[in-house]
Amino acid sequence: MSKLTIVANIIAKEDKIELVKAELLKLIDITRAEEGCINYDLHQDNENPAHFLFYENWENRELWQAHMGNQHLADYLEATDGAVETFTVNEMTVIG
Repeated sequence: MSKLTIVANIIAKEDKIELVKAELLKLIDITRAEEGCINYDLHQDNENPAHFLFYENWENRELWQAHMGNQHLADYLEATDGAVETFTVNEMTVIG
């Protein structure tokens, strides 16, 4: 199976931006140490600070799915319950 790119967009509620940001930052080091993680980069929109984006590359989809089942993601979801307006994940493949 080929490398998998993930683009995850998180839009925090206006009054919860700092909470969501702090919780997202907690995910970085632990995720980068996971098997199959090539890169895991968090971005914040310059014009809309409520918009966060993870750009991730994984060795394959199976290892990314293992990541999605990890406790630190469950902890993030619990900590940010009610603080996120929208969350979308796109699984992408390099074509050029």
